[in-house]
Amino acid sequence: MAVVKKGDRGPEVAKLQHLLNTTLRPSPRLTEDGDFGDKTHAAVVRFQAGKGLKQDGIVGTQTWTALGQKIGVPPRPAPAPVAGAKWMTIAMAELGVHEDSLPGQHTERIVEYHNATSLHASTDETPWCSSFVNWVMLKAGYPRTNNALARSWLDWGTPLTTPREGAVTVIKRKDANSDQATGSSTGFHVAFFVSVTPTHLRLLGGNQGDQVKYSNFALSAYDVKGYRWPS
Repeated sequence: MAVVKKGDRGPEVAKLQHLLNTTLRPSPRLTEDGDFGDKTHAAVVRFQAGKGLKQDGIVGTQTWTALGQKIGVPPRPAPAPVAGAKWMTIAMAELGVHEDSLPGQHTERIVEYHNATSLHASTDETPWCSSFVNWVMLKAGYPRTNNALARSWLDWGTPLTTPREGAVTVIKRKDANSDQATGSSTGFHVAFFVSVTPTHLRLLGGNQGDQVKYSNFALSAYDVKGYRWPS
């Protein structure tokens, strides 16, 4: 991510505006238009003050890191809205949020995901796929399970016999009670459905390779336990 400041325009500014809207309380309700104006500057200063950072309104390494972003990763294009699944726009805007690899350090954005569940875990090493889905649904204004267990989503909403983009999808590693690829200690994982082929399932989720990303799951290695949609 590049350094951005008042007067700048572009996808990095739009990403910043989304992160500020979903992090600050109360939300600054910025228009996510990629234009770094007075309101965005004021929101940045408020965020920096809350994190004990230099309050200069300039978004550099420390501010991006406090927002859970990995420095040096180019910004992704603004996500296109998904018809019938507005939560997918929110989920896609989180792409790139990742665990902190430094010992004893934890990405605050992931800890924020955890706060959308009753577990309220304080580390980014705690499995967080369900926390991510809970957080996304909370931001989108939909009911959530409030549970950090991936399999809790099997009792949420209504079942789908045919998946549609954005469906909450629960999978389980075959013949295993854990899964390194998703950090799961139970073998269960929950994420959002993107697409499927005869051999692979593509999901957008958290704790996939320690970050929010798109991943392909081989159907030879995973069972689909359910597709769910809000009631």
